[in-house]
Amino acid sequence: MSEAMGNLTNLGRVHVMGIGGAGMSGISRILAARGVTVSGCDAKDSRRMSALTALGVEVQIGHSPEHAEDADTLIISTAIPASNAELVAARERGIQIMSRADALSAIMLGYRAIAVAGTHGKTTTTSMLTIALQACGADPSFAIGSELNDSGSNAYLGSGAEFVAEADESDGAFLALPAFAGIVTNVEADHLDYWKTFEAIETAFLEFTTAIAQRGGFVTICIDDEGAARLAESAQAAGVDVRTYGESELADFRVELLGVGERGWRFDVIARGVRLGVVELAVPGRHNALNATAALVTGIGLGYNSTDLRSGLAGFSGTRRRFDYKGSAAGVRVFDDYAHHPTEIAATLRAMREVIGESQLVVAFQAHHYYRTAMFVKEFGEALGLADQVVVLEVFAPGEEAIPGASGVAMAANVPLPADQVVFEPSWSRVAQHLADRAKPGDVVMTLGAGDIAMIGTEVLDLLRLREATTS
Repeated sequence: MSEAMGNLTNLGRVHVMGIGGAGMSGISRILAARGVTVSGCDAKDSRRMSALTALGVEVQIGHSPEHAEDADTLIISTAIPASNAELVAARERGIQIMSRADALSAIMLGYRAIAVAGTHGKTTTTSMLTIALQACGADPSFAIGSELNDSGSNAYLGSGAEFVAEADESDGAFLALPAFAGIVTNVEADHLDYWKTFEAIETAFLEFTTAIAQRGGFVTICIDDEGAARLAESAQAAGVDVRTYGESELADFRVELLGVGERGWRFDVIARGVRLGVVELAVPGRHNALNATAALVTGIGLGYNSTDLRSGLAGFSGTRRRFDYKGSAAGVRVFDDYAHHPTEIAATLRAMREVIGESQLVVAFQAHHYYRTAMFVKEFGEALGLADQVVVLEVFAPGEEAIPGASGVAMAANVPLPADQVVFEPSWSRVAQHLADRAKPGDVVMTLGAGDIAMIGTEVLDLLRLREATTS
């Protein structure tokens, strides 16, 4: 452990605004484990806040200027507006204010840091790499955007040299991390409310890779993705040590898919003509074979044994809100997934098809942000068309100004299914009944989206149990 690591005394007492969020709760967990006195608040209660309370972190519901009165440092999430009374009061008192990115960067200093970036797949790939390193006998620290199924935690302070972190590009936070190694799963247009143009996103990802090169590290990039392939070419031209992976014949580490096993894809990875050995995943989806390969390539680059890494990947059981099984009733299985971009939705629904075969797939989706809906309203519809029955909710965009045409109605109109198989439902309270009515024994119901739509799965199960009770 370096001298820089562990020196967080300049933070003093820390108060975290938005502490219930995935990133902020993880930072709070690690700060508390490092001996920092932490408090925090959020707009509503959550399981993450309950978990922090059990660790001795003082949490409060709602925002108030009094919450941070005893704090020396205020850490704020990107969701906190500059006009927030708690933040304004902190500025007036002159206390130190840190962004989420700067706080994560501070706790990663001194570790051999690995940052996992990309438009999609960050959470799963970060989790896979963490589990793979653990299987090698390492004890990495980690900060992930969701909870690992195995441990139930989204962050952990380990005793090892590595720190694995999900690197969020939505607000440029990934550029602040002191990464020695990086992964880029893909590069697509998203979060244009912040970046404005796709060219700005591409420039930022190149900056991410060149900063790693300046630290003497390497970057693992998926060559199958068009945007990531362009990045790999630009990064190599800039002198970055790039290791490419994918199904492409041009990949340094080529994925050879061998078929779908009992729960996920079986595949081998061929590194410059040498077969590394078969991996059989316990999570479905062709995209997850690529995510696992990214973790394998990076683990090898860090000096770990391929056999141990493959063993860890085979045992990976997933993360919360990624193919999250909620339960079954009346012969219907209910799942939830965080997918909120057309590419993610298509990958998730294709993966579900691998699991359910000919069974009917009944899906509810709620888009997040007007700008994203406006950009991809046609693509959202096409992706949802991979289901058999679709319920579209209104866009979740609190505090945003509506954009003409960026609506649930427009999205539903673009789903290429017969009219009786698609419904736009503006009332949240009616969605669960739609799903339960459309689902028959043997079918699968799936809720998709970045907001609170995961809660609907429980309502669906209650309705299905009622049906089961009244028909038995």
